[in-house]
Amino acid sequence: MASSEDPAMQLSTGTRSHNYYRNAVEKHWDPHEIDLEADLEGAAELPEPAFVGLKQSLALFGAGEESVTEDLAPLAVVLEDIGDQMFLTTQLYEESKHTDFFDRYWREVIHTEEERRGQELSSPTDEKWFNEPYDELFERNERAMARLLEDDTPENRARAHCHYHLTIEGILAQTGYYGLTLAYGENEPELPDLPGLVEGLKLVRSDEGRHVGFGMAKLKSLVSEGAVEPDLLRETVDELVPLVQESLAGDDGASSESGPGPSPADLADYAYTKHEQRMQQITSASEKIPDVDELTELEA
Repeated sequence: MASSEDPAMQLSTGTRSHNYYRNAVEKHWDPHEIDLEADLEGAAELPEPAFVGLKQSLALFGAGEESVTEDLAPLAVVLEDIGDQMFLTTQLYEESKHTDFFDRYWREVIHTEEERRGQELSSPTDEKWFNEPYDELFERNERAMARLLEDDTPENRARAHCHYHLTIEGILAQTGYYGLTLAYGENEPELPDLPGLVEGLKLVRSDEGRHVGFGMAKLKSLVSEGAVEPDLLRETVDELVPLVQESLAGDDGASSESGPGPSPADLADYAYTKHEQRMQQITSASEKIPDVDELTELEA
């Protein structure tokens, strides 16, 4: 007589991590399939200060994507669950795609426009684009992730997720990409449209919504199981937020308090609201982490 029990399988397909993995597979996109032709026309309309600001933003975020690609590996080593490991393979792949997108945009749009203006071709890796707080933020992230290989404790896992998923992806990247999407989208009449950039940023932001959700879920498990105190999460992020603010001070690429695009104050409000919402979802037993479809939806 056949057993009524389901046979053991390799994967638990109903877990959050597996759902995130499948969502990543289903939402695959190629950075080299994005049409950048209209961006060449838009870039030609940018006044020189705005063009420099755009380059600064692209350099910051391109370097950030490269850095997080390099720094994620320790987490993939210490997580034991196969679903977690499978999801992290998609995240590593996606961080690499994001790096590829920014590199391609610089080669095909920025360099083309610099040539048209008779300027020397610039490099997105030039140190002039980065300040000390930016470098410190990513150095701290690298140390937090590497520490997992030496001392894999619940506290160190929580700090790693706070550095990587909550701060760099959840505050720095998502807020910056949101601002650039608004500035160079169709609803900002004072700046030219850069539809290829906007499309790429929306795809990047969708990926990172899934990444942030994964980190949130891991932190929520650590808190709900009593492995770490919620104060550890807040203290870790609070130490990093000033570095985020100083990293981007005056270098948003398109906007100022009186200029076109979202103002720094608007972006700060957006970042604060999003962060507080996430912290409530992580630390409150009555709150749930949004499902993956909601995490990857975009408001702009």
